[in-house]
Amino acid sequence: GEALSRGLNVAIDELNAAGGILGRPVELIRRDDESNPAKGMLAARELIQREKVAVLFGGLDTPVSLAIVPLVNQLKVPFMGVWAAGTGITRNGAKDNYVFRVSAVDELVDEALVEYGVKQKGMQKPGMILVNNPWGESNELGFRAALEKRDMPYAGIERIEDSDLDVVPQLTRLKNAGADALLMVGNVGPSAQVVKSLDRMNWDVPVVSHWGPAGGRFSELAGPNASRVHFIQTYVFGEQNSAKGDEVMAALKKRYPAIKTIADVTPAVGIANAYDGMHLAALAIEKAGSVKGSEVRDGFYAIEQYDGLIKQYSKPFDAEKHDALGPDDYLFTHFVDGQIVPLQP
Repeated sequence: GEALSRGLNVAIDELNAAGGILGRPVELIRRDDESNPAKGMLAARELIQREKVAVLFGGLDTPVSLAIVPLVNQLKVPFMGVWAAGTGITRNGAKDNYVFRVSAVDELVDEALVEYGVKQKGMQKPGMILVNNPWGESNELGFRAALEKRDMPYAGIERIEDSDLDVVPQLTRLKNAGADALLMVGNVGPSAQVVKSLDRMNWDVPVVSHWGPAGGRFSELAGPNASRVHFIQTYVFGEQNSAKGDEVMAALKKRYPAIKTIADVTPAVGIANAYDGMHLAALAIEKAGSVKGSEVRDGFYAIEQYDGLIKQYSKPFDAEKHDALGPDDYLFTHFVDGQIVPLQP
């Protein structure tokens, strides 16, 4: 969550230095959803109805964002997703859809993970190990579709909980069923337990993962074999960045003195998604010429170009497409010495 706030604040500093939005200063008002859908709903309602926010930015967890979606559509307040990847967040079936996203999308990520497993790891019969919540369910659907498309069997589907301290039983069932790779979806804690349990089993199997491990102290918790997990990202700061990447890194170091090196901005994806999402929201409000929800929503559709941190955006949104990023914007990474490093294609 802190990464998202940092990305938003750096973008807001830039906007305010240039005169704000519609000539008015921009302010970030934060609430903690505590990864709890009910608390997220209460926080969203308070921000919309009491604080009168122009745009709501949504955080880390798919279950929380899914809970907020009906509320923002009912109240006609634009909701910009900058992390949670559940397919149904933006593809929510609402006739009047106010939810936009600069982030990964499960359905597209799952296709990319299966393709990577096949091409890079020789995967022929994967096992799925998925967090036991709506995010895991969203990815099960995506994985099944990607495998069916290839007429590829799978060894089984196992569930993991955030509270699990040992997942050897689940992994043993997948191993005994002939899994030659693992497709993993889970945040930092359960993903780290998968690595430690594989170590205990002495099972050397490729692990191809959604981006959950990027969200915190994964390399520390998973131990020396954290690097075996190959996971997807939308952006990584490196030694060589674009001019905008260098500008944002310099701004981060200035605003947050604790940031000394690239390793201190993990996860960069949260910063980058939030930074680009804030600038796109600002453009939408400028296009609208107001902060009225329905006009801002149409303002997103009117954006022609934005030279962002992640990429050059060209018509990122329309009435049918509320996700600004797609498979061409994903890259595969792993942890090396506590830092997220791109893998060579």
